Amino acid sequence: MGCFAFLKVMMFVFNGIIFLAGIGILGVGIWVKVDSGSILSFLGKIENVPPEISQVLNVGYLLIAIGALLVIIGFLGCCGAVRENKCMLLLFFFIVLLVFIAEVAGAIVILAFKPLAENLFAKVGKAASENIKSSYGRNVDITGLWNSTMDTLKCCGFNNFTDFENSPYYNGSNSMYPPQCCPNTSNPCNQTVAQKPMITGCFPKIKSLIDGNTVVIIAVALGIAALELCAMAVSMTLYCRIKSTMA
Repeated sequence: MGCFAFLKVMMFVFNGIIFLAGIGILGVGIWVKVDSGSILSFLGKIENVPPEISQVLNVGYLLIAIGALLVIIGFLGCCGAVRENKCMLLLFFFIVLLVFIAEVAGAIVILAFKPLAENLFAKVGKAASENIKSSYGRNVDITGLWNSTMDTLKCCGFNNFTDFENSPYYNGSNSMYPPQCCPNTSNPCNQTVAQKPMITGCFPKIKSLIDGNTVVIIAVALGIAALELCAMAVSMTLYCRIKSTMA
């Protein structure tokens, strides 16, 4: 019975972590959908953006679905272990197995379609640059969105300050760039000032943040996969022990 009790405790701990992770992901998904100033909401308002980006813009719904699923999984696992309910444990096992298979398939798809993703981002960059040149300084909403994004990320334009050339703001201010492109000076933000030093564009800034945290992202993904495998092993062992005990 000591081993059986240990399995129940481990099952409860594993699923407690899964349950809390689900709540966290669910909260992030809701925040992404509610926050109108988020980068995803911003991309959705850019004209001529590739239609494929709409799938990326729905990441909030994906996070909500994943978070809700993890909450359900954690609940089933905890209740199944505490109440020694074989039906809940078996259902938990199959749900986690399906999630694990989906995660492996998703990782393979991401690796296989990486060149297509790079092409998609190139199209987004072209649309974003055209959006700046046509609307920044003329459209109040677009100007405010760009200013908010640049203030938050400490960046300038989508690629760099040259995105603002020939924009309504640039043409109406004697060839000046937005002050976000020259943050460390009180001088007018002309080309000479913007180049020394040149502030990174918003897309390279986001890309560098992702590249710089690749190891952390991979470690978290592997940790989640290991946790799922352990949870499946413990749940099936507990299921078999309950079955043998009741026999």
